[in-house]
Amino acid sequence: MNQTELLVKKITEGIQEKKGQKIVVADLTEINDTICNYFVICQGNSPSQVSVITDSVWDIVHEETGEKPSAIDGVRNAQWVAMDYSDVLVHIFLPEVREFYNLENLWADAKLTYIPDID
Repeated sequence: MNQTELLVKKITEGIQEKKGQKIVVADLTEINDTICNYFVICQGNSPSQVSVITDSVWDIVHEETGEKPSAIDGVRNAQWVAMDYSDVLVHIFLPEVREFYNLENLWADAKLTYIPDID
């Protein structure tokens, strides 16, 4: 497992730790001129859950890999938080905001991996 794959795994663990739902990993490595290699997309049911998922991803990734995001946007209103780990962009949405932007469809050429929800 390379460093980017480990990063995706730890991001996913951070999301699952706080019961983030409908996790999708979009592999963009076969698509030219993308801003990163992977998108990890998920949702929380409330702004407070979106915030808690963001904190969990930050904590687990930092503890397990030593990496920190170069930027985090959207924390104030917590409807859509984007965390930039250079090779991996994490998107944590409220359900209605996720549906509106529909990133999975936008990157339809990407290989999408759906991670089952943990109850």
